[in-house]
Amino acid sequence: MRVWLENAAYVAAGVVAFVLFWVAARTLRDLVGRWLVRHHVEADAVVLGRRAVYVTLLLVGALVALSFAFQSGNVTIAGVVVATVVASLGVQDVLKNYVSGYYVLLERHLHVGDAVEFDRVSGVIEDIRLRVTLLRAPDGSLVVVPNTQLFNSVVAVKRSAGRPRRGARSLGKRSQDHAAESLESA
Repeated sequence: MRVWLENAAYVAAGVVAFVLFWVAARTLRDLVGRWLVRHHVEADAVVLGRRAVYVTLLLVGALVALSFAFQSGNVTIAGVVVATVVASLGVQDVLKNYVSGYYVLLERHLHVGDAVEFDRVSGVIEDIRLRVTLLRAPDGSLVVVPNTQLFNSVVAVKRSAGRPRRGARSLGKRSQDHAAESLESA
């Protein structure tokens, strides 16, 4: 009977811990939502941020409650490890795009205004961001290209008018005219 009472006390402590995490999750969710709105974040991102905070705290609360109920911290550790693996697999492609974007910006092979063509995509670069590059297609549509695709593909680049290649030497007037004609004919 005594063991049963001890186990019931641990389960009750787990329930109390979960309720505390639930209250904290609701409070923090509302605080994060107000902070995001105050910083003029788009409405969709506010909803996503609020939900992420709420679900994360509820999951942590559930793990803490289970570790109380089973009287073992291993449940919490195992849950954190599983959550970390799942999260890292989920953001793997996003991180690849950020790293690729860093190299695209660092190497400076591409510039705003350059015409590019690769993998059945062509257009003029409008913006190079850390995660994506924005192209304006010949039909006027905006093409959002993940930087991993730019980094791992063969890209044909036509320099924008008036932009010399980096490290290009100054050419005489006759050579400049010839270079301009070859760019126009390409």
